[in-house]
Amino acid sequence: MKPIVVHGGGPEISRSMNKLGKEPQFIEGLRVTDQETMDIVKMVLVGKINTEIVANIGIHGGKGVGLSGKDNQLLMARKRAPQVIVNNKTGEEKTVDLGLVGEIESINPEIIDVLTSNDYIPIISPIGVDERGNTLNLNADTVAGDLASNVDAEKLIILTDVPGILQDPDDPDSLIKKVNVNETLELIDQGIVKDGMLPKVLTCINAIQNGVSSAHIIDGRIKHSILLEIFTKMGIGTMITR
Repeated sequence: MKPIVVHGGGPEISRSMNKLGKEPQFIEGLRVTDQETMDIVKMVLVGKINTEIVANIGIHGGKGVGLSGKDNQLLMARKRAPQVIVNNKTGEEKTVDLGLVGEIESINPEIIDVLTSNDYIPIISPIGVDERGNTLNLNADTVAGDLASNVDAEKLIILTDVPGILQDPDDPDSLIKKVNVNETLELIDQGIVKDGMLPKVLTCINAIQNGVSSAHIIDGRIKHSILLEIFTKMGIGTMITR
């Protein structure tokens, strides 16, 4: 097994912003990222969360190496274009610019290949860089999915704070254990997969359609959750396959 870790840090970023007297701003769940916010994002993701993960891996005998998407142009990105947002209640449309929020243009896996071939675990902060050297805030799930496809990973595993895809979002016992891409698309059409789960599921579908064998959405709060999902017959989350 050659794991590659992509981490987020949204709640910690918001806490740090509040401590520094800057109020986090979101539009339809997406963080507005001006230059001051971007500086805080870098500080938290690269300077705090990434180093803590690397240290914890070392404590348990692993060899973690911290990276951001700016290292060796790992994650080349472009600024996301302004988007038209529709208010579900009023139907009103408005165009919003999220600032320094990016979309991946290309991935340079060279440094990942060097590390994994020498039994190091890459720990990647979801920060990209554009052709002019500007830093852009990226979605961690999207980075993980695109990276999994790019390095021909066998599995994509998304750790979250729910059991997986639920038939009834209000019933944690309604977990859907296994589903294929077509069935997953039907769940989206039926409105069963929605809100915060939707982008995670779309990331999984995209990864599978680009060569990843299976994608898993599991509750990362459960001890040994990855081992339980991969190495037990029933698993603990949702597995999406072709």
